[in-house]
Amino acid sequence: MGIGFKALATTLAILFVSITTVLAAGFFVKQGMSGENVRQVQQLLTDQGYSLGGVDGVCGQATVKAIKKFQTDNGLTVDGVVGEETYRRLTHDHSEPSRGGNGRSLYMEASAYSAFDPGNSSHTSTGHSLKKGIVAVDPDVIPLGTKLYIPGYGDAIAGDVGSSIRGNKIDMAFDTHEEAISFGRQSVIVYIVE
Repeated sequence: MGIGFKALATTLAILFVSITTVLAAGFFVKQGMSGENVRQVQQLLTDQGYSLGGVDGVCGQATVKAIKKFQTDNGLTVDGVVGEETYRRLTHDHSEPSRGGNGRSLYMEASAYSAFDPGNSSHTSTGHSLKKGIVAVDPDVIPLGTKLYIPGYGDAIAGDVGSSIRGNKIDMAFDTHEEAISFGRQSVIVYIVE
């Protein structure tokens, strides 16, 4: 009984270290999980043509099957789990073919704003007119002046900054307050055009 317990304890310790390593890397999705990370993975898979039956934020059998197919197609370890390497491939190794660019893309949390929101002016911090097509970015992630393409939004330019826009966050300008409110907050893929 002592040897069986030691083997179980060792196995659990190895599993704990493995999971902790993946979680420390910043991203982890596996069967049975639900939430925003799962929704992001599902959207990325769908955008790249992997059928999984919809984006519902629940990592079920169809999502795991799509993850495994993606892993097979990309020469990754086929385990149905999205850890650091699979997530990196999902977010960086695809591009919007009709837009050209350098093939770099970022998965970002997006919010929306307009010149008609309380406290906003009609111009950005860099002097652009605040209208659809201007986005606020963290210049350490996307340099100001960078041309972008965002599916469902269109062509854009990184032309503004914001105190709460840090890391992989983006604030997308709209022409009216109502459009900005309607957009709310969403996860988007941002393609770097140049």
